[in-house]
Amino acid sequence: MKTLIGGAVAAVLGLIGLSVWWKPFLQLLAGAIPIMLLLGGGLALYLGFDELKDTWKKGESTEPSSTAAETDDVEKYKAEIQDLKKEIETLKKS
Repeated sequence: MKTLIGGAVAAVLGLIGLSVWWKPFLQLLAGAIPIMLLLGGGLALYLGFDELKDTWKKGESTEPSSTAAETDDVEKYKAEIQDLKKEIETLKKS
């Protein structure tokens, strides 16, 4: 309820302020829009270039998908899973 009342008061004060300072508001808006467009465009250019670089890196990647170290890790994890399964079975029997 407090939030509703506070929001209503803020909206009324904002409307009054906007009507009293209409011309300065338009001047502020006229100055802010080009800056926002410039910053937004710069951000879009940066993100687009970054995405383009990522696609270039994917195209240049010629590494094999599975290396010897990954294979060793897989075998190690499989052995560890088997050991844990045996341990679970012994705990179930106890």
